[in-house]
Amino acid sequence: MVDVSLDVRGLNCPLPVFRARKAIRETPINGLLEVLATDPLAPLDFASFCETTGNELVESSASDGVFRFVIRRAA
Repeated sequence: MVDVSLDVRGLNCPLPVFRARKAIRETPINGLLEVLATDPLAPLDFASFCETTGNELVESSASDGVFRFVIRRAA
């Protein structure tokens, strides 16, 4: 179960990551942020986002052109 959901389908880089950065601040510490995106570069962008921010990329999947990321907010 996620704490915050963010739908950035239809937006291209860098907007999905910018919006995720804002949404992660609204996510409780150790909570989960779900992001839905269609940008083809989203898998690379969100892996890099998590690596640089210290948040954990818990899940990354794709179905019918939609990427789903679940990110655990770091303390």
